[in-house]
Amino acid sequence: MTEVLYAPGLGYYSAGSTKLAARHTQNQAGLAGDFVTAPELSPAFGRTLAQQVAQVLADCADPKILEFGAGSGQLAHDILEELKTLGFQTRYEILELSADLKQRQQQTLAPWAEQVRWVDNPGPAFDGVILANEVLDAMPVHIVGFDQDGQAIEQGVIWTDDGFAWQSQPASERLTETLKARLPALPGYITELNLAAEAWIQQINDWLSKGVAFIIDYGFTASEFFHPQRHTGTLMCHIQHTAHDNPFFAPGLQDITAHVDFSAMAAAAQRSGLEVMGFTSQARFLINAGLATQAARLNRHEARALEKLVSEAEMGELFKVLAVGKQIDLPLMGFSHSDRRHQL
Repeated sequence: MTEVLYAPGLGYYSAGSTKLAARHTQNQAGLAGDFVTAPELSPAFGRTLAQQVAQVLADCADPKILEFGAGSGQLAHDILEELKTLGFQTRYEILELSADLKQRQQQTLAPWAEQVRWVDNPGPAFDGVILANEVLDAMPVHIVGFDQDGQAIEQGVIWTDDGFAWQSQPASERLTETLKARLPALPGYITELNLAAEAWIQQINDWLSKGVAFIIDYGFTASEFFHPQRHTGTLMCHIQHTAHDNPFFAPGLQDITAHVDFSAMAAAAQRSGLEVMGFTSQARFLINAGLATQAARLNRHEARALEKLVSEAEMGELFKVLAVGKQIDLPLMGFSHSDRRHQL
């Protein structure tokens, strides 16, 4: 998964294919790219998120925003535009692994050239906000589970006469301990462990001196993630707006993702000393943060697209928002109602 997503010049995120459908193509036949993210669907997503960002920035003396994996740059554009109307002018840094997405971001954010810069690492600890929208799902996972004897296994990849194929092998001691701590030994059960995402969450404690990180992604709490009916895991692939579960199809040309175990992410944050400050659905977060006000500014087409962001049958319930941070005492507006931290 690391190779087919990030290998220089060959991986999905390091080669030159179009990955995201731009907002202006949403009402056209034959969308470009492989998938659509929330910022591309409606400007109300970024504008509403900006209200929550502004609340945190106002509590910091010299704040900045650091966005990981900024996609087309549309989210940054909408946030900066809205912050300007709110009277905030802040530094905005982007850490982007994809060269072609970085180029697209630079075009999108040309009007904000004085405020935005691209960085290769988070730099010294700062006050402010970290944003990660659909970032954790693209971090490489371990495919693990139990064989028919209840022994922990990891799925490896081999080459055969028919192409790539899975091959089971005994899981490492670390993977075995982690898996058994989260899941009973269910023979034949396959799932994912995203240790890279957990390590990333823990690093937030080093990156922030004061502030909040907002992680927005599709996923579940542990009770849902490891549900008996989810016995084949959550690994999914996306190509030309089609989703399927074969990671060996078109390697390097399709996205490969896995749903996020938000309980594991919250536990990783707490282990590092961060406070879990809020957890809820994307729909509830947006409504709490003032989506209704932003919706009134939309044209008819944008209003239709907005429904996908909040509908329980679409992104509204599958996508969650997790906030972790430090040295921030104020209650975050995005979690004022229906905070689900107790479910983690």
